Amino acid sequence: MDTQNVSEAHTEGICPEDNEQCLKLEKAAIQIQSWWRGNMVRRTLLHAALRAWVIQCWWRSMQAKMLEQRRRLALRLYTCQEWAVVKVQAQVRMWQARRWFLQARQAACIIQSHWRWHASQTRGLIRGRYEVRASRIELDIEILMT
Repeated sequence: MDTQNVSEAHTEGICPEDNEQCLKLEKAAIQIQSWWRGNMVRRTLLHAALRAWVIQCWWRSMQAKMLEQRRRLALRLYTCQEWAVVKVQAQVRMWQARRWFLQARQAACIIQSHWRWHASQTRGLIRGRYEVRASRIELDIEILMT
């Protein structure tokens, strides 16, 4: 008995005389259908797993991009803060150097004014030399008044 006869017998509701052969064909058909359904389910699961994998890869790449953006933003903020600190330090050092320079200049001006006052008070030039010889000192002093 071939499969056409079995399918016709099933559609007409008439079972052929050889029931045993009919049962074998039904079992074979059930096994084929089962195998086919299993393949279809596995294929569907494979497609679903592949789609999930693609989505996961996309999500990981997006997370990596967001992390890189956050890292760059943090680096930019850090460099801005560092430059601000450097500028403040430079300003403070410049202020300190200027204050030191002004103090030194003021001290020099005071010394110069005192020296000029002293020079104006003496109004002369003292030149001298001395020699020490065995028992006597020779002293030569010239005072020039101007």
